[in-house]
Formats: sequence, C-alpha cells, structure tokens
Amino acid sequence: MEQSELVRLVVRAFESLDIPYMITGSHASAYYGEPRFTRDIDIVVEIQKEQVNDFVRFFTPNEFYCDKDMIETEIKRRGQFNIIHAASGLKIDIILTKETPFSKTEFSRRRRSKVFSDQETNFASPEDVIIKKMEFYRDGGSEKHLRDITGILKISGDAVDRNYISEWAKRLELTDIWNAVQKRLV
Repeated sequence: MEQSELVRLVVRAFESLDIPYMITGSHASAYYGEPRFTRDIDIVVEIQKEQVNDFVRFFTPNEFYCDKDMIETEIKRRGQFNIIHAASGLKIDIILTKETPFSKTEFSRRRRSKVFSDQETNFASPEDVIIKKMEFYRDGGSEKHLRDITGILKISGDAVDRNYISEWAKRLELTDIWNAVQKRLV
C-alpha cells in the first residue's frame, strides 16, 4: 500500500461516516509549501464514541492495526491513536480535537481541497499549519518545522494571512519565533 492510498482510505472512512477531520502536520505543510518525505500522516478529528464501531470496520484486522478500545480511551482523554498498515508499516496519527481557543479556531478554519481526482479532502489552513509548526519548534527545537514554515510562505506567499498569524503568535507567545521566520525570508 502506498501512503496516498492509506490517506484516501482514512479520508473515505471519515467522509462516509460524517466525521469532521483535517489533515495537518507535514502533509499539510507540503500541500501549501515545499514537499518533504514523512512516514506518518497527522489528522485531527472530532470522532464520537458511537462512531467507533463503524469506523474500525474500514480497517480489517489482518491488514491494519486499529484498536477499538484504544480509540474509545483516547476519545475520553482527548488524546490520539494510530492506524498502522501492517505490511508497509505506514502510520496515521489520529489526533482528537482539543478544547483550547486556538484548536477550536483552527478546526473551524479547515479547507476543502481536491487532492485526489475523485475526492475532496479537508486540510488545516496554511496559517494554522504555520502556527502549529511554530509551537512544535518552540517545544522541540527541530529545524524541520522552520523549514516547513518558510516553504509555505515562499510557495503560498500572498495567500497567507500574516496578520492572523501575528495575532495568534502574540496570544500563544510565539512572536519571537514568528519574527525570526519572517527575517529568514528577506
């Protein structure tokens, strides 16, 4: 199984069950910016306990790791769970929505895009991907997040609402990182 096939399968499961979701992380930054390889896919989701049985049916146990009990536990914790394709080792991280003001705003701003010829997909907005990448950089220091951010800004340029980013950077205490990123672009 190719990575794109796994994404398509998970998106179809969410779409068919009317489960709100959005692709975020490196796949979203590559969509808006410069591509880079990553083995896992991050998807933020608002799944309810009563949807779990139908959801796990999309992932046959002999082909996928998709633990129903873990999903139900993570729904209560607002944590995350994984879907792993056994033969290829490909993994999708399913992250439950959080109750923070930024997370609520981010999820409400998701965008539909036609990535596959026959299917639209929800992505986090480029601005929200940038903000999350700044948080990840602050928390872990990995340069890959800054490269992802500059890639989005170079490719998507004027389509990115920098005022929105500046406002959230201030609220989330990311202004120093945001200023440093903008200096990289000069």
